[in-house]
Amino acid sequence: MKRALALVLTLLAGLLTVAAQPAAAAASVVRVTGSHGNWQLTVDGAPFQVKGLTWGPPISEAAARMPDLRAMGVNTVRTWGTDGTSAPLFDAAAANGIKVIAGFWLQPGGGPGSGGCVNYVTDSTYKSNMLAEFTRWVNVYKGHSGVLMWNVGNESVLGMQNCFSGAELENQRNAYTRFVNDVARAIHGIDPNHPVTSTDAWTGAWPYYKANAPDLDLYAVNAYNAVCQVRDDWQAGGYTKPYILTEGGPAGEWEVPDDVNGVPTEPSDVAKRDGYRNAWNCLMSHTGVALGGTLFHYGTEQDFGGVWFNLVPGNEKRLSYYSVAAAFGGNPGGNTPPVISRMDLSRVTDVPAGGTFTIDVAASDPNGDAISYDIRLNSKYIDNAGALVPASFTGGGPFTVRAPDRLGVWKVYVYARDGRGNVGIETRSFRVVAPTPDGTNVARGKATTASSYQQVGDGAPFPPSNTVDGSLTTRWASDWSDPQWLSVDLGAVTTFQHVQLVWEAAYGRAYELQVSDDGSGWRTVYSTTTADGGVDAIDVTASGRYVRLYGTGRGTGWGYSLYELGVYQR
Repeated sequence: MKRALALVLTLLAGLLTVAAQPAAAAASVVRVTGSHGNWQLTVDGAPFQVKGLTWGPPISEAAARMPDLRAMGVNTVRTWGTDGTSAPLFDAAAANGIKVIAGFWLQPGGGPGSGGCVNYVTDSTYKSNMLAEFTRWVNVYKGHSGVLMWNVGNESVLGMQNCFSGAELENQRNAYTRFVNDVARAIHGIDPNHPVTSTDAWTGAWPYYKANAPDLDLYAVNAYNAVCQVRDDWQAGGYTKPYILTEGGPAGEWEVPDDVNGVPTEPSDVAKRDGYRNAWNCLMSHTGVALGGTLFHYGTEQDFGGVWFNLVPGNEKRLSYYSVAAAFGGNPGGNTPPVISRMDLSRVTDVPAGGTFTIDVAASDPNGDAISYDIRLNSKYIDNAGALVPASFTGGGPFTVRAPDRLGVWKVYVYARDGRGNVGIETRSFRVVAPTPDGTNVARGKATTASSYQQVGDGAPFPPSNTVDGSLTTRWASDWSDPQWLSVDLGAVTTFQHVQLVWEAAYGRAYELQVSDDGSGWRTVYSTTTADGGVDAIDVTASGRYVRLYGTGRGTGWGYSLYELGVYQR
């Protein structure tokens, strides 16, 4: 009897516990209402202006980060993909009164440079698979209170220029937008309570949507420096649907003039701050048509793109973070980042490899906080690397910075921190060049031979003679195997004191410098197994008619690739 009573009490307690849990919020009914030029978005009948950011952190961090977004005044986040991992993001958003523009990815997504070319005219398997995948997740999440709308594709109309050209490009763009319409119609059939849109990177995609996708409820566009042109484009195109901005902010890499080193001039922190405010003001000036937008980007990466666009790189808040919060009417706190007003480099176009240059920075903190500095380097314009790596520097301003020994255009970043989680970041480019050694280059223009050289491929041939022509735009490239060698005939036995090797990206990690009087018997005068590319400056006193670079270990998976082999007599 006691056991039965205990069981009853246990069951009763469980029922009371279940009853005490709040019921899951019902899905909102989201509508595009109004008439031409006087539209609005409504959520459960109440007007809703999209004040949003694109979502960057791992979904596992959503619950921890959504309160910060809410404090910024954000009511919407946008994603590029929706699947079984999306639930925690929807849950965290809904718990903080935030909605999600739930994306679905289609190839070739992401605009120029994106992979994956699909033939939308002929590939019925891909289209049927994607349609099944998208409707699957709409069925899963359509009842979730965090959903605002569905967004099919991202920059695919633009991205197709990498896959097709001419008349076929037009055929594909029409076929793609017709497929987007098929997806929109299917989503409406299973979820009549959330609108469907589709994003592209330019308003030039809108004619295709106008002609082929009548089932879209509204348009969407990614626009940065050109966001203030969207209104004029909409009016000129005679469109009959409202739109939202799904990415926007300050000028992007593709929209700015090149600097003296021939690379895009990144806007200053202050210009980025103002760019977000201007983008939002231009967007919302299109009253009754622009229904809001998600600015780019609530991301934490501290890489090249992250510093260009992210509001919280490395979890530190920038001027842009506070600018977006002000535009949205948020209140994330009063302390703001240091402001860098000037950043000057002592050398910009001719920094010797491995040498030094100085950076003079003027910065102030609006709150009077002490400022600490960090300096980092990036090689994107050499090898497309995104990472920012610590620089070697001394001083408290001006700073003396040690340049890398790899040739090409680098970017240097100065971080100014206030110790309160805020940061100002400014960046400039500088070009690393090979230093000019003292003495006479006795190898210039002399006869060369090599174990091999690449005779076919982009830019080929790459003969050994390129290493003694005095140009850093020509190179020798060997076969992709070990060992390989390159020899120069000085014409007579010659005494020298210095050798300079200027490597391309494919460098020698282990090699010997050898000399010979007859081209047959070789004497090793220098060797290393730990070279790291760039410019190798080797002080060695030796003599011989022939000087040979004998490579025994490549530093990459490619061959040996050398711009110049200089032999200097002092």
